[in-house]
Amino acid sequence: MNDTILRKKKLRVTPFRKEVLKVFLKNDHAISMQDIENELGDFDRITLYRTIKSFINKGVIHEIVMPGDIRKMALCDQVCDHDSGLHDHNHIHFQCKKCEEVFCVEIDKIPEIKIPGFQIEEQEIQAKGICEKCSGS
Repeated sequence: MNDTILRKKKLRVTPFRKEVLKVFLKNDHAISMQDIENELGDFDRITLYRTIKSFINKGVIHEIVMPGDIRKMALCDQVCDHDSGLHDHNHIHFQCKKCEEVFCVEIDKIPEIKIPGFQIEEQEIQAKGICEKCSGS
C-alpha cells in the first residue's frame, strides 16, 4: 500500500518514505511532528523535514493549524490530486477537548460563504467538542 500511494503521487519510493507513510497510515487522527519523530526512533531530522515537505507538496498529507498554533498533519484523501490543482478537502477538522486529538471528519458539502468584495479561494472549518471514543459512544 505504501508503495502504491508514493508511486501514484509520483514520489520516489525509498525505505524512509515508506516508514514515514506507515506512521500516517496507522493513525486514525492527525499527528504532530513530535508524534512522527517518536514513532521513527533513529532518523535524520533533515531527511524527515524534506520528506514531510514533499508529502505536503504532492498531496500525500495536508497540514492542519488549529487555534493555539497546534500544528498537525493527516493523510489526504486518495482523490486529492495536488498536481492538477485538486488539493481539496471536503471535511472539517474536529479537535476533542478531552483527548486533544484532531480528526478529519468527512461531510457531504462545505457551506458556500460569500463575502462582498472578496474572492474566497480556500476555506477551512474547525470544530471542537468530544470525540466518539471519549464520549463512550
